[in-house]
Amino acid sequence: MGTAQVCLVGAVMLLGLLGVLVPGIPGPLVCWAAVLWWAGEEHTPLSWGVLAAATGVLLLNLVLKWLLPARSMRAAGVSWRALFTAGAVAIAGFFLVPVIGAPIGFVGGLYAFERVRLGSHGGAWSSTRTAMRAIGFGMLIELFACLLVAGAWLGAVLGG
Repeated sequence: MGTAQVCLVGAVMLLGLLGVLVPGIPGPLVCWAAVLWWAGEEHTPLSWGVLAAATGVLLLNLVLKWLLPARSMRAAGVSWRALFTAGAVAIAGFFLVPVIGAPIGFVGGLYAFERVRLGSHGGAWSSTRTAMRAIGFGMLIELFACLLVAGAWLGAVLGG
């Protein structure tokens, strides 16, 4: 694999890392696809080992991302219906106020849903903060997994 192609794989990997932070881009899938592309071109035991390890890390990421944050949201009483409503408001917000409308719409939609459900500002704000912390924790789990994959790939490229 030539230097230019390795640089392109690195650019795709960087896009995957940014995709963790930007809604709508499947960051882990893009990182995995970059490693798959690299391993498919290299055909070495090291490249296939890195691909297998990346697959394992990203599958573990999926499990942890859904189990750990969901537990704290359930403990706070945030329902899936509230998150679905907030997601719908975020999509509308994205089109009404490009780029920044999605996070504003999500937080606003979640707060409004919880305010109607709980009837008080304090309870709704507490519930919204708990949900936002859980979502941020899920993003950190995903970012850590993608950084592990990117680090393994970079180590294999530089050391192999």
